[in-house]
Order: sequence, then structure tokens, then C-alpha cells
Amino acid sequence: MIRKITHACEGTCSRQIEIEVEDGIVRSVAFTGGCHGNQQGITALVRGMKAAEAVARLEGIDWGRGTSCPDQLAKALKKAL
Repeated sequence: MIRKITHACEGTCSRQIEIEVEDGIVRSVAFTGGCHGNQQGITALVRGMKAAEAVARLEGIDWGRGTSCPDQLAKALKKAL
């Protein structure tokens, strides 16, 4: 079953993240707003990855404001789990 999550970002240039997770695997990620190149990179790296592994790798990454786009993605993936 595919689970779709929409996460409103806080403390980042990105405003929102839309995610699809199927059987614990990240199927798609789409950021709204923010640095396009970085978001494409993050998306390419986590696609096909176990959501729990992505959370473990991305959670807590900070860029000086207490969070980051990768950290916000981890928060969103935790909702999907």
C-alpha cells in the first residue's frame, strides 16, 4: 500500500515536502521551494531507500537554524512510518 505524506516545512527555504512510501520504501519525494539542485540530490539519494534508513541518516542535520531540508525530510518520513 502506498502512503502519501504532505509535510509543511519549518525553518527552511523549502515550504513543503510531498512523499510516497510503499512497504517502508521511499518511492518519491517532491520539495516545494528552496534550493532546487540540493533537493534533486536529496531526492535521488533516498529514492528506493528504506524510509527508516533515510531517517537514521538525515535526522538532526542542521544548517545553523536547528533544522535543514534533510532533517525536515526525516521528520516527514517518520510520519509515514
